[in-house]
This record gives sequence, C-alpha cells and structure tokens, in this order.
Amino acid sequence: MVLLGLYINVVEKGVKPSITCLLNTQNKCWVKPRKRGCLSQKSTDRELIAMGKDYYRMLGVPSGSNEDEIKKAYRKMALKFHPDKNKDPNAEDKFKEIAEAYEVLSDPKKRSIYDQYGEEGLKAGGVGSSGGPGSTYHYTFHGDPHATFASFFGGSNPFDMFFGPGRSRGTTNGFDHVGGEQDMDLDMDGDEDPFSAFGRFGNGVNGFHHGGGGRRHPAEPLHRRGKLQDAPVVHELRVSLEEIFHGCTKRMKITRRRLNPDGRTARSEDKILHIVIKRGWKEGTKITFPKEGDETPENIPADIAFVLKDKPHPHFKRDGSNIIYSATICLKEALCGCTVNIPTIDNRVIPLPCTDIIKPGTVKRLRGEGLPFPKSPTQRGDLIVEFKVRFPDRIPPQSREILKQHLPLS
Repeated sequence: MVLLGLYINVVEKGVKPSITCLLNTQNKCWVKPRKRGCLSQKSTDRELIAMGKDYYRMLGVPSGSNEDEIKKAYRKMALKFHPDKNKDPNAEDKFKEIAEAYEVLSDPKKRSIYDQYGEEGLKAGGVGSSGGPGSTYHYTFHGDPHATFASFFGGSNPFDMFFGPGRSRGTTNGFDHVGGEQDMDLDMDGDEDPFSAFGRFGNGVNGFHHGGGGRRHPAEPLHRRGKLQDAPVVHELRVSLEEIFHGCTKRMKITRRRLNPDGRTARSEDKILHIVIKRGWKEGTKITFPKEGDETPENIPADIAFVLKDKPHPHFKRDGSNIIYSATICLKEALCGCTVNIPTIDNRVIPLPCTDIIKPGTVKRLRGEGLPFPKSPTQRGDLIVEFKVRFPDRIPPQSREILKQHLPLS
C-alpha cells in the first residue's frame, strides 16, 4: 500500500493539534491528533483515530475554499471524469467520488460536521450545528452521481447549448459523438474551462461568470440557455355553430413523453386536456397549452395548440357573428307575397312576412338572432335571410298569355 504524508491543522474545543493524515490511493486517511500549541487549559489528552475520505483532495481544493471555488472544482472534475466522455476503467468510480465530495462540501451543514469529525463522524452521526442533546446528524450519499450531475447542470447534457441536439450521428446518455470515436477533449488543467470562450454571451452558471472583472450576476440555469423549444404542435378542432352559440368544454386525450426524475430517461404519459370554448369565438381562434409536448433531455417540450374550425351546418353559414340562412320560395310567392318560417340557431322558428316582390338575391335581416359577440357575449349578431326564387320548368299556354297581358315590360 502506498502512503502519502499530509499535515493539516484542526481546531477542536480550544485545542489546535497538528494532525498527521496518511492517505492511500483509495483516498482513505488515518488521522491521529498530536497535542500542540494548546489555546486553552480545557484541552484534552485523549487521542482519536478516525478513518474516512478526504473530500477536499477529491475535488482538488484546499480546505478553506469558498462556495464558488468548490462549484468550479466540481464542474471541472465532473466534466473530465464523466464516464460517457472518459473511457478510463476507473472513471465511473472517480465520477461517483467527485459527486459525493461535492454533495458534502456544497452543503454548509454537512461541511461543518465533516470539518470537525471527518467522513466517519458525518456518516455515523456527528453532532449537529446546534450542539444540543439529540441533535446528531446522519448523512448517506444517495449513490447516483448522474443525479448530482444533472442537478448541477440543470440537465444531463451541458454540451447541447453549443452544438445543439441531434447534430451527431450517435449519442450516449445525451452526449454527442461526432464521427464515431471522436470525443471532445475535457482534460483541463489549472483554470482552463471548456466553456470560458462563451462567457461573453451571457451570465455565468453555478458560480461561473464572464470575464472582465465586472459585477457578478445571478446564475442562469444552463439548460434554459442551451435547450431550444420544439415547434408548436397544431391540431384542427372542429366545432358546431350550436357549440359556439352556447359555449362548451371539450376533452382531448393526449399521450406524450415526459422525463423521469433522473433527467435522462423518459416515460409515456397520458393526459386529458380540457379545452374551454367560449361563446361566440370565431373560426381560427387558437387555444394553446404551453409545453405539453414530448420532453427529452435535449429539448423544451413543444406547445400544443388547437385551432377552431367550423363544422358544416345543414341550415346556416357563418359570417363572423352573423349567420346566413338561405330561404327558397316559388315564383308565385315571390310575386304575390308570402310568409316564410325562418329557423333560428337556438331551435326557434320566426315567421317572416314578405309583402313586397322578392327578387333573387333579396336579403332580409333579423336583428340580434345571430351568434354572440366574442368580446360581449350578451350581444348578438344578426340572422341574415337570403332569398332564392324557384322558377317553374314550364307554364301552360293560357297562363303565358295572361302573364303577357298583365306583367309590365320593365
């Protein structure tokens, strides 16, 4: 076993002992305090031997690192050792260790307990920050480094914002592979950052900000900047004039793909959309349900939209808020007068007296018997009656002579 010597200082209950920490290649350390430089007479002579992981070493940061430095270190290490990009056999284990270290050091409470009692104390039940009786705190890593990765980057694929989904010929867990074996080089040293060249286009992500020493702005989630929303999915929704007159609610069942909590896999899900159609709405009105389309790690779900289309009606045609009824009368009724029964959209019948001569194309208007106005449903358009005159196919000779004598020439 290869051991590496490391000297660190820990302050515990007024005692500032020098601790010799022997690290092996598995990031385990045996800690043995030696009393030195006592700051208080309350110091104890007890010696503890603890064993645990050095989370600071895993992330490659000193113990006094601030929150931004820890985020930056995790970002660098996670991108470097992600098993979909790093083909080293030990990359998966390293990726998991990095995630666990970040989970602890990014949480002030966990980090405080870890700094005092180490990994074993943290997981075995270190004393909480209150220090009172019964305030022990137990921590167990959830074991899914990909969940930590997805939570940090706001999605499983931080590369889509630059290259776009579907650009490559093959993908693995959302990572693009261009040209088969060619991978992006993520072996970063020092402050090198694969995304630093793009900093000028916006604010930083998870503690990373654009250069120039300017004012830092609140971090914007990476997936919101990188993902593009799919084009709207538009369906035609046919409605009858009676449904427009009364208003109605239609139920539409859709099946879509939704992401699981891990942010990488998807499931099929049914949903009932309730489409409320208000009185008087015009043909072409669009009802939109935002982001109800299929969801993947690379996209923002599309909006689903329904566009109203009038169904053909056996009696009426629509003209905005007016409805048109075509009444056919014979030549005798057109010349001599008649009363025409006009049906309405709400199943009534209105008698319409016609005392004047009705010519083909004559129009009469029944006020307020049309459809509701969309912006003022208590008011209605008109029922327009268009007359058609039916001519006889033939007339007897006697009748023809009578018509010649009595009908005017113009």
